[in-house]
Amino acid sequence: MGFAFVVTLDCADPQRLAPFWAEALHYRPNPYHAPYLTLSDPTGRSPELVLQKVPEPKQGKNRMHLDLFGGDIEGEARRMESLGARRLSKEPILGPTGDRWIVMADPDGNEFCVCEGDVTTLGG
Repeated sequence: MGFAFVVTLDCADPQRLAPFWAEALHYRPNPYHAPYLTLSDPTGRSPELVLQKVPEPKQGKNRMHLDLFGGDIEGEARRMESLGARRLSKEPILGPTGDRWIVMADPDGNEFCVCEGDVTTLGG
């Protein structure tokens, strides 16, 4: 039996960051209960994203990040930029199994990737 889990993202201000991630993921924000603000997938298919307020700023590259899968990665990258993300890779990166992705950063600088296809394209 597997574990149920959520994904927790440390940030300076969950209430400021929540609109970005809610729009990016098509999630619904839940009420803020300091220091946590939880975003939920209305379909129930994906885990909750918990934004946790922390006092220290982000330093260095994230050791874990979100991969967001979709069809038109250039279009999705532009959509993310319109929400406040920054594009970190100039061109899509080509992976060893032919998959492609674009590295982005949310408004707090947390890295994530906009990926072509779906999770099955990872070759696992």
